[in-house]
Amino acid sequence: MTTVDKEKYKCILPLIASGNEEEDKDYKGPAPGELLDPLFKQSSCSYRIESYWTYEVCHGKHIRQYHEEKETGQKINIQEYYLGNMMMKNPLSEAGQDQKANPAESASEIPTKNIEGQMTPYYPVEMGNGTPCTLRQNRPRSSTVMYICHPEAKHEILSVAEVTTCEYEVVILTPLLCSHPKYRFRASPVNDIFCQSLPGSPLKPHNLEQLEKQQEMLKMPFRRVKEEEMHSAREEKFSAIHKPVAVGSHQLLTVGTTHISKLTDDQLIKEFLSGSYCFHGGVGWWKYEFCYGKYVHQYHEDKESGKTSVVVGTWSREEHIEWSRKNAARTYYLREDGTRTVRMVSHFYGNGDVCDLTDKPRQVTVKLKCKESDSPHAVTIYMLEPHSCQYILGVESPVICKILDTADEHGLLSVPS
Repeated sequence: MTTVDKEKYKCILPLIASGNEEEDKDYKGPAPGELLDPLFKQSSCSYRIESYWTYEVCHGKHIRQYHEEKETGQKINIQEYYLGNMMMKNPLSEAGQDQKANPAESASEIPTKNIEGQMTPYYPVEMGNGTPCTLRQNRPRSSTVMYICHPEAKHEILSVAEVTTCEYEVVILTPLLCSHPKYRFRASPVNDIFCQSLPGSPLKPHNLEQLEKQQEMLKMPFRRVKEEEMHSAREEKFSAIHKPVAVGSHQLLTVGTTHISKLTDDQLIKEFLSGSYCFHGGVGWWKYEFCYGKYVHQYHEDKESGKTSVVVGTWSREEHIEWSRKNAARTYYLREDGTRTVRMVSHFYGNGDVCDLTDKPRQVTVKLKCKESDSPHAVTIYMLEPHSCQYILGVESPVICKILDTADEHGLLSVPS
């Protein structure tokens, strides 16, 4: 082998790792549906508790999202929505019998999903007939439950995500599939190539040595940046994997953490309060754009159909002041020295697009909250829908901490002096 610099090497190519093809071919055990059957016969349920919602997957029965809230008089109000119901009595057993009858066909159709960068095989179970979706002419919600092999798991919910409007994917980690060789996770084999320099050539090619030096120089700065933003990066990754999106009325629509700008704080605050710098959020199907003193938009961008946009609310100073007289526009917290400081302000944005369900314009209450973070320009955005087409947009950031004390009696903000 000769490099571009005329350096010559003798290289030995390794045998390609064959993996466990023979084991796969010789497997004559239960089909994946049969392996999961005990989970259905036990009528067991898996739960995932988020900051606001709890997710319940009762295997072979339903997927439910709910929130319990105590009202005055200790009465408990439950909001619940079904993301899918099973319409067969025992779907896995029937699917398992089909696979047992034709193992070759089923083996070639095993789907995979990208889980943290690795294509992972899964066993799908379809669930439909969920709570009607107003964004799709009241068609019922539906979900695909993806069962993935994990030897140490206890049938826990890894994630709930919306892949298209009112259609969801729920990933379940279970050890039951791991006895089937085709559902085990496999790392890609690494096949090293060994090279030896020939007389007159250096031990390593000149270009390779230069590349290794550059990588070594980049290691330390990269590590420092990573440590500085580690907290926010972890939060962003968690949001992207685990938070549900656009699950319908009364629900948490989306949440995500991003880094908004590298401008100076003064520049960012001035541009934000003038409405020229907008915050964007959302990690799933729907994204959100919030421009202070202008509007709140919900949108989805698609390469084929273009951009779909919904006006959730528009700003009117007069409407907000009228709203603030009836509602608490500012929220305080008590310091250790006994003084009060503003921790959050609320703004009303009305006159959004007309809602098909209520025949009234959409409206949103924007809650700007101080949230300390290791990353000074991180912003977290989430949306709730406590009533049909009446939303709450939460915007939390260290940047907001610097301007809350400027709020007047109506919660209106100004540039700090």
